[in-house]
Amino acid sequence: MPDTLYDVVILGSGPGGLQAAIHASRKKARTLMLGRMDNSSLYWAHVENYCCQIKISGEEVLKTGRKQAESFGAEFRDEDVLAIEPDGPLFSLKLESGDEIKSKTIILATGSSPNKLNVPGEKELLGKGVSYCVDCDAGFYKGEVVAVAGCRSAAAGGAVALTNFASEVHLYCGELDVNEKLRQQLVETGVVLHEGVTIKEIQGKNAVQSVLLDDGSTQPVSGVFIELGAKGVLELTAMLGVRLDENMKYIDADKKQRTNVPGVYAAGDICGPPLQMAKAVGEGCVAGIEAATYAKKLETA
Repeated sequence: MPDTLYDVVILGSGPGGLQAAIHASRKKARTLMLGRMDNSSLYWAHVENYCCQIKISGEEVLKTGRKQAESFGAEFRDEDVLAIEPDGPLFSLKLESGDEIKSKTIILATGSSPNKLNVPGEKELLGKGVSYCVDCDAGFYKGEVVAVAGCRSAAAGGAVALTNFASEVHLYCGELDVNEKLRQQLVETGVVLHEGVTIKEIQGKNAVQSVLLDDGSTQPVSGVFIELGAKGVLELTAMLGVRLDENMKYIDADKKQRTNVPGVYAAGDICGPPLQMAKAVGEGCVAGIEAATYAKKLETA
C-alpha cells in the first residue's frame, strides 16, 4: 500500500495542475500528477497575456512548470485515469496502464477539451495555424486572412474579436445560432459569414495555407480557429458525486477550490470561464495548498 498511496493526486497536465503540484509538494505532501502534457490546450498555444511574460510558448511554460514541481518532489506519470472510486476515506484510481493507486485527495484540473472538426489536416497542423483559442492566438494573425469554424456564440464572438487583428475573417457554419445583437456585430465588424458552408479539409504542408469547403471551393487562409464549444466533465466525476454548475458543464467549487465531496478539489478551466492561464494558476495554488493540508489532517486523524 505505501508505494501506491499518495497524499495528493492531480488529474490534468496544464498550468492549474502544475501549480497545484508545486504547492502541494512544497508542503511535503506526496504528490502525483497524471496526464499527457501535449493534451493540454496550452501546449499548442502562444502566451502573451500572462503577467511578467512578454511572449512565450505554452510548451515552454509547461515544461518549466514540470521541472519546478519535480524539484520539490512531485511525481509524474504520462497516462490518464480510466476510473475513480471512493474507497473508505481514500480514493482508488485505475490508470490506463492497468495499475491501481490510492490517494487521500484528488485535484481535478483536466481543463476543457475542445471539440474537434475531425477533418484532414486538423491534427497535423495543430499549432501551425490551427488553434482552439482566439484569446490565446489572435495576436499572431495581424494583417492575415483567417477562418473560424462554428455556429454558436463562441465562434461568432471569436470572429468579431479576430477582426481587431486579421485583415479578413471568414466564419463558416451550417446554420448560425446566435442572438440578433451578435449577428449584427458580425455585420458591423466586417466578418464574412458563410452560412450553410462548412470546412472539409485544412490544407498546408508546414503551416496552414487554405481550407477546402464542402461546396468544392478553396479559401486561402493563414489560420483556422475552431470554436465548437467544449466537452463536459461528467465522465470521471459521476461516480464521486461531484456537483456541477446549473448548466452541467463546469465543476462547482468554492473559494478554497473544494467541491461538495470532501477531499476532492478542482482548478482551472474545468471550473469555468474565463478560460485563462492566470486564473488556472491562481486556482491551482489554492487547490494544492488546501489538498495537502486536508491530507495531513486525515493522516493525523
